Amino acid sequence: MRTTGRGLSAPRTARSRRGARSNQASDSNRNGRPQAIIPLVQERRTAVTSRARQGLADGGWRGSVRLTELANHEEGGRICRGQQRRGYSRGGMMVNSLSLCYHNKLILAPMVRVGTLPMRLLALDYGADIVYCEELIDLKMLQCKRVVNDVLSTVDFVAPDDRVVFRTCEREQSRVIFQMGTSDAERALAVARLVENDVAGIDVNMGCPKEYSTKGGMGAALLSDPDKIEKILSTLVKGTRRPVTCKIRILPSLEDTLSLVKRIERTGIAAIAVHGRTREERPQHPVSCEAIKAIAEILSVPVIANGGSHDHIQEYLDIQDFRQATAASSVMVARAAMWNPSIFLKEGLRPLQEVMQKYIRYAVQYDNHYTNTKYCLCQMLREQLESPQGKLLHAAQSSREICEAFGLGAFYEETTRELDARRAELLAKTPEEVEEPAEDTSGVIKMAVKFDRRAYSPQITPKMCLLEWCRREKLAQPVYETVQRPLDRLFCSVVTVAEQKYQSTLWDKSKKLAEQAAAIVCLRSQGLPEGRLGEESPSLNKRKREAPDQDPGAPSVQEPAVPGELCKKPFVALGSGKENPLEGL
Repeated sequence: MRTTGRGLSAPRTARSRRGARSNQASDSNRNGRPQAIIPLVQERRTAVTSRARQGLADGGWRGSVRLTELANHEEGGRICRGQQRRGYSRGGMMVNSLSLCYHNKLILAPMVRVGTLPMRLLALDYGADIVYCEELIDLKMLQCKRVVNDVLSTVDFVAPDDRVVFRTCEREQSRVIFQMGTSDAERALAVARLVENDVAGIDVNMGCPKEYSTKGGMGAALLSDPDKIEKILSTLVKGTRRPVTCKIRILPSLEDTLSLVKRIERTGIAAIAVHGRTREERPQHPVSCEAIKAIAEILSVPVIANGGSHDHIQEYLDIQDFRQATAASSVMVARAAMWNPSIFLKEGLRPLQEVMQKYIRYAVQYDNHYTNTKYCLCQMLREQLESPQGKLLHAAQSSREICEAFGLGAFYEETTRELDARRAELLAKTPEEVEEPAEDTSGVIKMAVKFDRRAYSPQITPKMCLLEWCRREKLAQPVYETVQRPLDRLFCSVVTVAEQKYQSTLWDKSKKLAEQAAAIVCLRSQGLPEGRLGEESPSLNKRKREAPDQDPGAPSVQEPAVPGELCKKPFVALGSGKENPLEGL
């Protein structure tokens, strides 16, 4: 029968534990005991030379660390040794030269929509030893193409719709764990081999209780199928060069839980993370420290305790208390780190404003999508969402507006200029790979314009204005032809109206933005309204009023769901071997 962790021997609340620590502080100092949260880690680090320490601080990217410079440490008879491998470069990323150790670690938990690159880097800045990415589904990853992004200095795994599913960089490569959602051993192995050169370890999610994970037999659904668990983990352990782990929840029966984890250990995994709640329980239910402790006592692999944010972890020292209460090797922190990633900082929590600004800087530097940036900032603000700054964040519709809400408008402009300059420099060095549109020899009308969403009404866009004008003039609908440049993954579109082509010479982040820019060129060259704020667009407003007076015998024209969508040709990725629609323009 499961215990809840609330009995007489259960850990005290975070407040009572902090009071007890305060009373014991002077005694600890008199005894000369170190005040570090994880003393073994500090002892091990003192044996590393300053040069090697700097290499590790940079994520292991400045060359291999000699085996003799790593101090082995022993905990409870378990040895963790750094294993040296010959490092080599592959596709723009350096293969990790050290195996990952899961003893005595502070770990950022995998969190959907939170565990993207900016948050992972921020957690590392504040003292996390290992960071997990958000759960990524195997089927989605298998559709992705690995792309080295020289502009951002990242490696991107890009879906067919050009969305970046997973982005990583050199700094975190020796500490980032790729967590996948899977229910099939062969698919799991294919994904592991796709990403193994860019991550430090592979983890399988076996604890997420949400429907999006369990409906395909993934996440916590795997807990009811030990045979499938064993097959997936065994296949990964045998088939990948990276350490393999899994993250589970406890079962209603402690006996069944212990039986399951012993079976999991026999697959050869490097560690196991345990969330001390059942599949049906939620954060408001108490975490079972006793269940995690029972697991840690019977396994020889490191056990990572998870689930303490609600009841136990409110500051750095609480992490050590939770570790002791569960007898775990390491602690994984989720919501407490989402609220303030400086929870990992030994010196204590940093002011939230400082933390959010630092997060935003990473988000801009690594071109994080503004909706994801906005979501993570909202999780940090929490009860302050109704404050003036919270309202500005809620209204923001771009990375620029988010930066302006936090006093980082100048930083955004400067960083954008730097990225543009880097992009231009790379383009200048590799003109043969870019396949820019040819010189204008066929009468294409070009302007250097971009579509700025803030300057237009949400209900009226340049494409809508152009479509309406074509209908009124009884012209064929505009046809958009869009290409993507492989070097920086930017887009350029040409719109054809009445056999005349129009193009913006500026490349855009997305296909939609590039098409809007092409529409602006056409409208401006004709002296037509384009839907800017404060600009009258009588045709769009008048068409509905004129509709009742339409000749009943006239042929009806069916409205597309999104104006112009029916007339767009699919974009072409340059360098793909397909015909370039911009050739000769």
